[in-house]
Amino acid sequence: MKPYRGDTGFIGWPSFLGRASWRRLHAMAIAVLLLLSISVNPALARNDVTAVASTAHVYLLRGVLNIFSLGLDDIAAQLRAQGIPVTVANFASWSSLADDAAAGYKSGRIKTIILVGHSSGATALPDMVAKLDQLGAPVKLAIGLDSVFRTKLSGRVGRYINFYIASGAGEPVAATGQLQGKLENINVQNVPGVGHMSIEKNRIMQRKVISEIDAVVFGRSVPSSGPQRPRQPGATGAARSGTARSAAVR
Repeated sequence: MKPYRGDTGFIGWPSFLGRASWRRLHAMAIAVLLLLSISVNPALARNDVTAVASTAHVYLLRGVLNIFSLGLDDIAAQLRAQGIPVTVANFASWSSLADDAAAGYKSGRIKTIILVGHSSGATALPDMVAKLDQLGAPVKLAIGLDSVFRTKLSGRVGRYINFYIASGAGEPVAATGQLQGKLENINVQNVPGVGHMSIEKNRIMQRKVISEIDAVVFGRSVPSSGPQRPRQPGATGAARSGTARSAAVR
């Protein structure tokens, strides 16, 4: 005769669920834990960011004399620190750089083409955008820093931002009927310490440029520049397949 052990009132989970159900529950718990470990793993997140950055390429074009656009080197260093490939060259190289960018785009090595130019480098940007369009490699973002000549923009470009100093030698960019994209002419004459020879060295302007690039490469939001007002009535216009806008930034 078996000794009386009493009724504990407890039924074990394996008995209650059955062995098959218990195995399924156990497998589900392991799967959830694995998913959570991946989602919070900072190393994996960094790898994803690096992979995204490596498929972009930023081309920075200096002005007539390389010694006057050294602020682009500072911008390049900050972009490289984020894992973004960068090429810094004189504006006279714009055509060969377009060939290189198009080749990288067609091979799949480059997925996002970004252009930045200062002074004559900014003047060369519309030509580079047009050539890349002809080569089948659209530009995602182009940023001009105080172009000193009147230029016209055509071709495909996701967004073209022309920062210029209206009170100096800077000129707005005109949109043609062949423009496919968004053009913004932004007067930065009220930015403290900005000038034609310092616009690419100005910390405020450098932050603006890098923020715009980060927004394209990483999908980050761009900090507000404060109130933006049209430079004059009727300054906002539309091109056939694109848009043009003029604004002032303080």
